[in-house]
Amino acid sequence: MHIAPDLQLPSLPEVTLRALEACHQDANYRKISEIVAADTALVARILALANSALYGPATPIRSIDQALLRLGTRRFHTLVLTAALRQLLFELGGDEWQQLRDFWRHSLTTALTARALATLTRYPEPDEAFMLGMLHNIGELIAIKTPATEAKQHYLDHQSDIAAELVTSWGLGPMAADAMRYQQALPSELRDAGHLVKLISLATRLALSDAAGIAAAGTVFGLNEELTREINRRIGHEVTGMANSLGIPLDEDYSGESASRKLKQTILRQAMASQALNLADISGETDDILAETVNSLTLITGLPALCFGHAGDNLVLLSGTIGDIPELAVTAKPGGSVLTEAFISGLPVSLGERPPTVLDRQLLSLLHTPSLLAIPVVSDGRCPGIFALGTDNEQLPTTLELTDIFARQLASVLASRTGPDAKATTDGKQLDQEVAQDRLRRQVHEVSNPLTIIRQYIYQLRSRLEDGDVQEELDIIRDELDRAGNLLLQMSHTDAPDHDGGSVELNSELESLARILEDSLFSDDNRDLTLKLGSQSTQVAAGATRIRQVVINLVRNAAESLPENGGTVEVRTASPIWQNQRTWVELEITDTGTGIPGEIRDALFSPVTSTKGEGHSGLGLSIVKQLVDDMEGIIACRTGQEGTTFRILLPAASHKNNETD
Repeated sequence: MHIAPDLQLPSLPEVTLRALEACHQDANYRKISEIVAADTALVARILALANSALYGPATPIRSIDQALLRLGTRRFHTLVLTAALRQLLFELGGDEWQQLRDFWRHSLTTALTARALATLTRYPEPDEAFMLGMLHNIGELIAIKTPATEAKQHYLDHQSDIAAELVTSWGLGPMAADAMRYQQALPSELRDAGHLVKLISLATRLALSDAAGIAAAGTVFGLNEELTREINRRIGHEVTGMANSLGIPLDEDYSGESASRKLKQTILRQAMASQALNLADISGETDDILAETVNSLTLITGLPALCFGHAGDNLVLLSGTIGDIPELAVTAKPGGSVLTEAFISGLPVSLGERPPTVLDRQLLSLLHTPSLLAIPVVSDGRCPGIFALGTDNEQLPTTLELTDIFARQLASVLASRTGPDAKATTDGKQLDQEVAQDRLRRQVHEVSNPLTIIRQYIYQLRSRLEDGDVQEELDIIRDELDRAGNLLLQMSHTDAPDHDGGSVELNSELESLARILEDSLFSDDNRDLTLKLGSQSTQVAAGATRIRQVVINLVRNAAESLPENGGTVEVRTASPIWQNQRTWVELEITDTGTGIPGEIRDALFSPVTSTKGEGHSGLGLSIVKQLVDDMEGIIACRTGQEGTTFRILLPAASHKNNETD
């Protein structure tokens, strides 16, 4: 029976609610990842999308963190919302709710156990083990939402094959598929199996907390009974804590009806806010959008509203739903009113029982209501506008939730139109031009690097030749390279996505680059480039093009930082390096220069004004940071009067890291 890779599966409504709440509050991706990773249905949806053809040929996603980084925050928010909408289509009965809760508990227990075992036995990708633990029994989840008895039994009887088929369709690789396929193998059959297969099989057994699982731990990994029981105890405590935080009862009858009703109300409020915004004209500048959307706010709340924009040191009344709008400008500084308090704090503020200030009384008079609620619109860390809503203090929690959703969606619209540089430009077209110019500047910088190396190599070649005619021809080539470089610099400062994937042996790349770099950048007798390459394999999960860009940028910067009396640039590698439960290859580039100036240190990996003179854009380190991020690596810098060191950790190619098998 063929299984579609993009499954529509039920989740516990409490988990979906918490994920929606995290998205609504713009939580960081780590927090969102922790919530999503605890639900098999959401994990399946994310993997299907992140590894789909939509993202072209790219490195397969092997953890939820990687998937969220690839999808981006906005696309992920949409995915969670659509997943929540689909939950409303599942009609589960009492027994099915119980089955869903028990499924969630067992999946999470297996996943946490798999990660703990991976860390204990030094498997290089603990997050991959966790993810496969969440997916190992996905056939049972398919069975829960399947009404036909015969089909339901088929899914239950073929869980291992179903999980293997799905992880294969998501591009997770043959080892992941084998871990699913052989999860029910006997412990005696696993002694010489692959590391990942042993992890998942043992984790599924330990999740049952029975004597057979304890015995299997000794057979598969040689773990003693005391340690294994401690792992089980700790994982059980962790699952209970997560269930309590989500409001999921583990030791009593469970029904998701109440949480489903709350989920439905949350979705309806978000849909209402989104639809109301769609009715407004959001094609103008920020103040025009704010003024226009006040009608939408009144539409969904049924309450009169005023809209204030932020101009200089004042809050200026832009529009309202109260008839004629008077001219009103008030100070944006703290003054005790509901309006200024909400503006300063960035949080909704209700008048409630507090004594009103004069400004509060003025607004109450305009709105003709007994109470007042101020809702700020916070976009990219600033507050371009604020709504004053007339209320009667009844249904205040519902009004607060609905208006807060509306304000956050409006802030998202403003952020997507203006970006982080909204103070400098509020015109969408102008911003697009600036983004395109920035991308082009980065391309120009990358083209300039090889041109510089070629030019300097020609200079060295010219000095070795005695034939005047050849020297003259080389001078012409140098002049043309200079002209090409000047033309590039004269261009305005959209790079295509780099799909340079695969793996590469870092030491080999460095050895290939060293001769060219020595001839072009270290030709003077008082400048040296030294390589200290590790003896172990330095195969990294990255493409050669990106590696070369990073090395050329950093070595070129290091060479140019050396004083006139010379110095040394050292390139060093080491592997394997274990950090943050992953295996890395370390690359260090050290110079004996005078260190990075303070004004550059303060914004080290951001585009800056270069201190190296004409012809340098100050983009090198920002490009290096982006390239390292794209390779899912880590970069750090240490600098002082005795020189600078850049340390980079690159993910080791996974197929090289199964030493413990």
